[in-house]
Parts: sequence; C-alpha cells; structure tokens
Amino acid sequence: MKSMLPPVRKDRIITQLPGCFSPDAALHTKDGFHWQVKAACQGQKKGAVGFNVAKVIVVGDVAVGKTCLISRFCKDSFDKNYKATIGVDFEMERFEVLGVPFSLQLWDTAGQERFKCIASTYYRGAQAIILVFDLSSVGSLDNARQWLEDAMKENDPSSVLLFLVGTKKDLSSTEHLANMEQEAIRLSEEIRAEYWAVSAKSGEGIRDLFFRVASLTFEANVLAELEKSGCRRVGDIIRLTENSKEEEKTTKRKANCC
Repeated sequence: MKSMLPPVRKDRIITQLPGCFSPDAALHTKDGFHWQVKAACQGQKKGAVGFNVAKVIVVGDVAVGKTCLISRFCKDSFDKNYKATIGVDFEMERFEVLGVPFSLQLWDTAGQERFKCIASTYYRGAQAIILVFDLSSVGSLDNARQWLEDAMKENDPSSVLLFLVGTKKDLSSTEHLANMEQEAIRLSEEIRAEYWAVSAKSGEGIRDLFFRVASLTFEANVLAELEKSGCRRVGDIIRLTENSKEEEKTTKRKANCC
C-alpha cells in the first residue's frame, strides 16, 4: 500500500552519522553508523520498509529554554516571550535516515514543580532523554541530576540515550561559558550522557543536536531489533508498533493541571 504520508523535507535527510559536539563528552566518537545498520538499510527492498518512531522526552528546570529549543528546530522560530509549558506539549518531526523513514516524538515537559505529576506520566517508553540546563545558571545544572532520576524511574537505564544540553549559549561570557562547560562535561561523564551547548536564539547547534539524536536513536533501535529477531532485512525490523500508532494519532497536546 502506498504511504499517505507527505515526503520528508530535504533538510531532514540523514546519510551520514552527524559529528558530536565535543569528543570529551560524547556517547560515540566513531565516524559512521554501525556496519550492521548500514548493511540492513542498503539491503532493503523498495517499498518494504515500515515507519519507525522514537520517543524523546525533554526535561529540565522551568525557563531553561526547553520549548524554545524544540521550536527553533521544528519551526525555525524563536519567541523570547513564550508562555511556560503547562503539563506537556508534543511535536512530531520526520526524518529519513540511510533511506529509511524515521520520526522523533518530542515531548516538551513542564519544569514547574506543580506540573511534575502530569509530566512524569509521559516519561515512560523514552528512547532518548534530553536534560536541559541554562548555561548562565549553575543551579539548573545541579538540578539536572534530579530530573534524570525522576525520568529514569519510568525507563530502563540500559536502553535510553542521554543528552545533556546547555542552552542560552549566546548569553554567556567566554570565561563563564568555559567554567560551566567544565562542570557540564564532568556531569555528562558521570551520568554517561552526551554534552551539547546551543542557542535557540541564534540557532547555533540546534540542527546538529537533533540530527545527532535522531541518528543515534535510529541506530540503537535497529541494532536492538536485529539482536532480538536475528533479521537482516530492514523491512522486517523497522515498523510502527501498536503503541506508536496510538501515539502518532495524537496531535500537539497540552495536559491540564492535576
């Protein structure tokens, strides 16, 4: 059956593994995708590939820039006067990785304490967690540990990719940024996360970050299915699960206060 989905935007096509932000704090420093993943994608039969989705949750203190981060990538827009997220917002961003359709569900969670009971219900089933902190706020970096602990209560630590992302890079002086990055890299090594520093206002690093998230989650998903099923055809292993079908029906949503 022919797909009813619109074609993937040309600027969302990934043919090579994007580089990391800093080799000192990276999940992987290899130059390309795993050979099994490349072989599976190259050996696919035209039209036989399904549609795969990875869930990504974005967590962190209030006002660190989680919504602006997502908005800059998905809509290429920046609003310094945006309203704080109430509960959870949701965006779906489509890619093509090594010729295979792939999407990220980006769950933008509220950072306010009173909405934690709502946001935490959406943590389960994440393939990647983006821990966001403000590069101008030492406190927001310290709090990243607690956000990670909360998110991991609903997930298997062995199957989740972690990204520690410092925002508002444009607001930091060179000296302050260097000091913050030292602490951030130290934390990323401790929690086994990949560190990035970005600016939603200028757009610096945003595209590269999300391409990296999409590529590594895609690779992890394919390798996990290859190991589980023993299949070597991408058409057999890349598919939309029943759970993902239900979540895909969800349009951009906001949860109400508990």
